[in-house]
Amino acid sequence: MKVTVGPGVPAALLGAAVLFLPASPAWSDDDSRCHGLPSQPQLKSALDAAVQAETSGLNNHMWATIVNRDGIVCAVAFSGVDRSAQWPGSRVISAQKANTANAFNLDSHSFSNGSGQPSGLALSTANLYSAVQPGGSLYGLQHSNPVDTDDAYQGPSSSYGTPNDPMVGHRVGGVNVFGGGLGLYDSAKQVVGGVGASGDTSCADHNIVWRVRHALALDHLAGVAGVSGDPARPDNIVFDIVPNPFGGTGNSAGGFGHPTCLNTSGSETLPPVR
Repeated sequence: MKVTVGPGVPAALLGAAVLFLPASPAWSDDDSRCHGLPSQPQLKSALDAAVQAETSGLNNHMWATIVNRDGIVCAVAFSGVDRSAQWPGSRVISAQKANTANAFNLDSHSFSNGSGQPSGLALSTANLYSAVQPGGSLYGLQHSNPVDTDDAYQGPSSSYGTPNDPMVGHRVGGVNVFGGGLGLYDSAKQVVGGVGASGDTSCADHNIVWRVRHALALDHLAGVAGVSGDPARPDNIVFDIVPNPFGGTGNSAGGFGHPTCLNTSGSETLPPVR
């Protein structure tokens, strides 16, 4: 905003005028930047149902976040009766996962596999675990795009997980490289954002966010390329890590494997994508 003042206005007064300029109007989750994406109540409903359906892991309550294609947070929700029923740290982790999934997914209109046929590329955050280990094809990715802590931790905390969560309307950023984040694909098989869930084991997080995406009908990626080896679930979690004979991180046969977790189960029976 340009401020014009007449001659003789003291510099201190000018500084005060600028200091007290009206703040920009608050951004809300019905802004056009989130048009077509689920509302906060829709996200919460899908998350509550997914948590109830998941029986692996620790059976914890969860946080979930949706971002649009520009990485702007559109909705944040939690399962359970209030925001004390989940790990507090999982709120921002869910936003990291949503951002990561959005940032590293391509739709069928923007990618060619070399044969001239568009195929896209769907990668869950679970698919990134082995690839970012030393010697992996994406080593160092986890250090890119850091979280904007000013946006992630601003208050009031009483609004966390509500339609007015302070992260809404901001690009929180962050890269997360274990299970719980998926790209959102609309009926035209285009990426429209990402969804992240956190609060349990990373394997349970993956299963829960998969069910959330399915319930929100934003899993239209049948025919989109992936690394899972399962065309019906192209960005599913992969368990192909075997012990490294030299110690350290295990070896993933396909390069995109994820460790198993406590009570790991169920990923092979998750709903197929549309």
